[in-house]
Amino acid sequence: MTDYWILAPIALPLMAAVLALLVRANLRAQKAVVLTTLTLACAASVALLAECGSGRIVTLAMGSWPAPYGIVLVADLLSALMLVACNGVALVVTIYAFRQLTDEEQGAFYHPLSLLLLLGVNGSLLTGDLFNLYVWFEVMLLASFVLLTLGRKREQLEGALKYVALNLLASMLFLIAVGLLYGKTGTLNLADLSSKLALESDTYLVETTGILLLVAFGIKAALFPFFFWLPAAYHTPPVAITAMFAGLLTKVGVYAIMRVFTLVFDLEQGMLGHWLVWIAGFTMVVGVLGAAAHFEVKRILSFHIVSQIGYMIMGLTFLTPLALGGVIFFVIHNMVAKTNLFLVAGMIERQCGSTDLKRTGGLFVKEPLIAGIFLISAISLAGLPPFSGFWAKFSLVQAGFEVGDYLIVGISLAVGIMTLFSMTKIWGEAFWKSLPEPEPASPSGSAGRISWWMMMPAIFLACMAIVMGLVSEPFLAVMERAGEQLLDPQNYINAVLQMKGGGS
Repeated sequence: MTDYWILAPIALPLMAAVLALLVRANLRAQKAVVLTTLTLACAASVALLAECGSGRIVTLAMGSWPAPYGIVLVADLLSALMLVACNGVALVVTIYAFRQLTDEEQGAFYHPLSLLLLLGVNGSLLTGDLFNLYVWFEVMLLASFVLLTLGRKREQLEGALKYVALNLLASMLFLIAVGLLYGKTGTLNLADLSSKLALESDTYLVETTGILLLVAFGIKAALFPFFFWLPAAYHTPPVAITAMFAGLLTKVGVYAIMRVFTLVFDLEQGMLGHWLVWIAGFTMVVGVLGAAAHFEVKRILSFHIVSQIGYMIMGLTFLTPLALGGVIFFVIHNMVAKTNLFLVAGMIERQCGSTDLKRTGGLFVKEPLIAGIFLISAISLAGLPPFSGFWAKFSLVQAGFEVGDYLIVGISLAVGIMTLFSMTKIWGEAFWKSLPEPEPASPSGSAGRISWWMMMPAIFLACMAIVMGLVSEPFLAVMERAGEQLLDPQNYINAVLQMKGGGS
């Protein structure tokens, strides 16, 4: 495989976003552009995964400037797995959005902005440079801020302001850390930074920049205590937009923490690793308690995004191949299950006219297929067998026992029980009880009509949760190999620093 193919996940959404803007007066043409582009991006990501799965680390130096002087794109097994998952989620949610969003909402720059968001995500996953990671984060922030305000409702604007205010703080801290590192080391290439900071005698500089980056990435990932922007913002836009955010944005923050704090900084040195364990625990607990306290489906699911991020960070602190493989499995499982739960929330809203549980009901009898899709995704999120969530949590719990972190493992198990409680609450209110009288009217005027454009993506994701659960061994084996690569980054460093201009 030619290494220039690593450009495809970045070039495709960029060109398609421009093309979608040019044909924005024709919604049918926009849909054709975005559907074709996302299909090609998924195919390119799968091809890249096959190449990285063979043991290669694919690199490309832009402009024939070799590392560490130029812009470098790097794909290892972790990057490739994340690319496949993120582009797959984007494709599935876009198909769902064709019917969930009105023509007016789709015509108001939705498709160009969603492509711009995916551009930022793919760029973040492939960059080998800390400053370019900052740039891609800003691309995501710009696109997501505008998408949050799509519809221009008061609650959307309020949520978007909270979202952008805290994320701008994260950007400022990120940029300060970048400046400090460059001033001291003269490089921002991740592989070069890893080599130079390993020899750095100024531990104060290393720990300070590490804390700044951890806070910046923690805000992006919605870690405690910086999580409050997420439940304040994610419930406000249309469900198709929230589902895209739930599947992509916080997971890129987790990816950044995994990449930087295994390649550049050492969590086993200093206090960073110790703090991160407690941050993970508080993130799990606060998120699940927030979900238990609310009675609106999108708010409940938004708080559960926070809670599930805690599991991912908990696994990172164990620093074993099993733990990191479990984290990667957990991230991808969560992208599948959480995205699907938001898709179901949109169907509940279409059927009942609301996602307030007090105004919903009767869907088990009226829409048994939707009930089945919800049940699979909810049980998977709670971590019960035989679905993907069970094996994701099982691998993290096993890794925690192996390293002797019994307290945080106990907290994670208790949070799993509370997660099941929240899912049971949604099941009992939206599906099991009778619909309150009088039945509220659907705001779109289409209550009772769920398009197959909405149903098929949810069925596909539910099937993925089943497959990842029933055939978990090969998935876990690949992801444990990715964890081994993270713990032994020398191959990554060599692949980047020994490359020639134009690709290796």
